[in-house]
Amino acid sequence: MTTNDANVPVPAAPVLPEGRFEGREAFRQHVRDALACAGREGWREIILSDADFHDWPLGERAVVESLNGWAKTGRRLVMLAKSYDEVTRTHPRFVTWRKTWAHIIECRRCATVDPLILPSALWTSGWILQRLDTERSTGVCTVIPARRLALRESIEEWMRQSSAGFPTTTLGL
Repeated sequence: MTTNDANVPVPAAPVLPEGRFEGREAFRQHVRDALACAGREGWREIILSDADFHDWPLGERAVVESLNGWAKTGRRLVMLAKSYDEVTRTHPRFVTWRKTWAHIIECRRCATVDPLILPSALWTSGWILQRLDTERSTGVCTVIPARRLALRESIEEWMRQSSAGFPTTTLGL
């Protein structure tokens, strides 16, 4: 622990993990830590990919605060999902945040994909978090360039098969 100017203890910023992880809570904590790091370090681009984002902590106050700290001009968040119904239902804070920052967020939808083969991952240019088994929430975090490139290429292939999704407003007649 370090101290601030008033000599009050301040917890050290979490270091992004490397290696295997297991369990939903470990996955969720890695997502929290990554988004907090994104805000601190000013990552330019983040890609979130999952069938429905059910297990993600997107609606938590701390996660939305991290995203607020990250969101600035020149930043880009890309989301890829089979469906955003679960996001709307279980992550209302995130939905509100998404409306505010719609100009830096691109949401894509692969409606016909098997949810088990769509990557469940958080990609950045310097680090990735990838669930290899969504049922058991096991996966890997790494900075290895070849692994990051392979995940990016996989996500880009799914993006080519996707269409716009998760509009910020719903127009009716």
